[in-house]
Amino acid sequence: MHQIRKTKLNFENISIALIWLFHVSGILGIIYGNSNWFISFTPLNLTLNFILLLINCKWNKRVLFVIILSFFVGMTTEILGVKYGWFFGDYQYGNQLGTKVMGVPLLIGVNWALLIVITGAIAHQFYSNTFMRVLVGMGLMLFLDLLMEPLAPVLDFWVFDGQEAPLQNYLGWVGVALFLQLGYYFIKVKINGSFPYHLYLLQIIFFSVLLIKHTTVGL
Repeated sequence: MHQIRKTKLNFENISIALIWLFHVSGILGIIYGNSNWFISFTPLNLTLNFILLLINCKWNKRVLFVIILSFFVGMTTEILGVKYGWFFGDYQYGNQLGTKVMGVPLLIGVNWALLIVITGAIAHQFYSNTFMRVLVGMGLMLFLDLLMEPLAPVLDFWVFDGQEAPLQNYLGWVGVALFLQLGYYFIKVKINGSFPYHLYLLQIIFFSVLLIKHTTVGL
């Protein structure tokens, strides 16, 4: 038992070191190097983050169910958004995030799943109250979206018809995140370890640094 626990902790530490390496390298490259070249690795970085998250969750069936649910709900709402302007407003995705289905990159569905799991895990470990868990998980997701929105058109992620994200976008995020955070809670997902904390923190640092550079000297 001791050996199994030691191996798990070692793998978690290796995973944490890897995501710090990926993100710090990306930040330094974007600030001091060829921004476009490093930004082009966004799909690879997101994919690796997702794989490491799955492995650190030990392919838990409850986690997998939440991931599948979040992926399909995320993709469905995004497709309806792109096609009809529902939920988030009128917008289109660029080409930076890779292969699309009906105008929406598959990695957007992956990102919805990843964010639900890591924010749900953080909220679960801080609070025992259902309301607070759901509220905090939703708030963490909304905060990250607020950081990303000004950067999205510059990074060729997505762009709204009016250039700036409307209030509808944030209300849509709150609604979809609320539904999925409730799903996370009622499915009784439990994730131990600090990997979700590190991954969320790195997302905040990464987009904060990019936003500062964008608003000062440009990307």
